[in-house]
Amino acid sequence: MSWKRTLYDYVHHKNQMDMDYSVEPLLTLVTDTSFLQDQVKRLARTSHTDQDRGFFTVKNETRLSILSAAEHPARVKADLKLRRSTVGIVGGTEYEERRVEKERITLDAVDGKWYISRVEPLGIEQALPLKQGIPAGGLLEVDDHYAEHVLMRAPSMPYLNHTMLPYLETSGRKQHYDRQKAVDYAELWWDKANPAYIEFDVDCSNFISQCLFAGGAPMNYTGKRASGWWYKGRFNGQEHWSFSWAVAQALQWFLTASRTGLRAEEVQSADQLELGDVISYDWDGDGRFQHSTIVTAKDGNGMPLVDAHTTPSHHRYWSYRDSVAWTEKTRYRFLHIADFM
Repeated sequence: MSWKRTLYDYVHHKNQMDMDYSVEPLLTLVTDTSFLQDQVKRLARTSHTDQDRGFFTVKNETRLSILSAAEHPARVKADLKLRRSTVGIVGGTEYEERRVEKERITLDAVDGKWYISRVEPLGIEQALPLKQGIPAGGLLEVDDHYAEHVLMRAPSMPYLNHTMLPYLETSGRKQHYDRQKAVDYAELWWDKANPAYIEFDVDCSNFISQCLFAGGAPMNYTGKRASGWWYKGRFNGQEHWSFSWAVAQALQWFLTASRTGLRAEEVQSADQLELGDVISYDWDGDGRFQHSTIVTAKDGNGMPLVDAHTTPSHHRYWSYRDSVAWTEKTRYRFLHIADFM
């Protein structure tokens, strides 16, 4: 059996694993005990969540792309892209959740057969690194050098995004937040980057800011990275955007602290959110939020389904208990965006 055949079998068995909530289908191929133990925990959480919401899976499908591979006589390391689709029913309503995941797989040949000895998830929902010793309650400072020179995948030609400039907030006029336009933008770009913007390796809050802007939220341009909410692009090798545009902790702080223009009210539960609202995620419960999503649909129980970047997700159940980033300490902020700004 070739190593590529083993990868295709892995994807097939992984689909079955998620249908059965059991790692058993993978045991003949995967020897990475740490990965298998993590999957046992994830599947248990997913099973409980699905039971609680009355979710029944109809089918799982995955399209495999091998992005790169380093081949040696008895070992192969391959980076994979998995375009996953889950169709299920909640409350008599069928819907499809889609997701794009990346994994780095190590395969070893033993007695003429290939086994998967290591599975490393790539692009999980973590945060831009923040400087130590900064209070969690304020607008956090990002290490500029790291953010600008390591985390960015900027276009090859520096540019200033002139198309944004006419919309920078310059007056006290009230604008209506068009929730459907924000959702439409999320639905269009959930699995790819809009070339009008810089793409970050940790892209969740950058994507959410784009959605809010597409919905009519006015930029609050201060020219200072630690204040306002704004984006101008890249010019002469420098990035021109506020931390609140691209950093989950700073975005949720800005939304709740702002009293004019773009702002949000924190509500107590997910079912109070409307389309175009935002959820922030603090994975380890320390008060620093690392991920952001936007509500783009509701399931048969009226609970939010979200779109997101970093791990591109479309109509994913809001709780993210199926994420490898989720922990028992995870906290959420449910942010209802103001209708008039």
